[in-house]
Amino acid sequence: MGPLRVLSVFLGLILVCFMCAQCGASDLDSSYVTCGSLIKLMNTRHSVRLHSHDVKYGSGSGQQSVTGVDSAEDANSYWRIRGKPDSVCQRGVPVRCGEAIRITHMKTGRNLHSHHFSSPLSNHQEVSAFGENGEGDDLDVWSVQCSTTYWEREDAVRFKHVGTEVFLSVTGEQFGHPIRGQREVHGMPSPNNHNYWKVMEGVFIQPSSDPFNHDEL
Repeated sequence: MGPLRVLSVFLGLILVCFMCAQCGASDLDSSYVTCGSLIKLMNTRHSVRLHSHDVKYGSGSGQQSVTGVDSAEDANSYWRIRGKPDSVCQRGVPVRCGEAIRITHMKTGRNLHSHHFSSPLSNHQEVSAFGENGEGDDLDVWSVQCSTTYWEREDAVRFKHVGTEVFLSVTGEQFGHPIRGQREVHGMPSPNNHNYWKVMEGVFIQPSSDPFNHDEL
């Protein structure tokens, strides 16, 4: 076999391997939540979507409020999945169970956040939206709690706050004016049925086919 024939066979094998890898990635992408994806999260116990807006708490930290809403159409319920500060989260790569992430509100650019303030209705731990243009502090970091290797779109998962170890939860308390009917979102110290969340509507980022594209979030 001549040198050109050997080279041709070698390049053919590389192409087949690349196509198989792309095929496998496509199957993976269709089943998992990936870095950079824009999603809505629904609390499975109370059927409300994680929500925020430029309305501040009247007590506690005074930061931007985070609530749960019944509506599936509200654009203020979209959140982007990002890496924690100073960490690589390459666009389109599936999020691993146990991975630390930031969950950034699309409309206001503030991160899902918690700290040692009492929530206004239930007296659990306050959950707020914090930061500017996607940058806040170390209390914006949450760990995805699931039982497989990656965060699957169809699974109910928990989010554990890395800094204070509470779980993102809803127990049903409702606000009055100016956000009447919206549910309080807060942190609870123990895992239970009030802190399961499932991905609903969303735009799921796929890995780039360009091997030199290394966008990070």
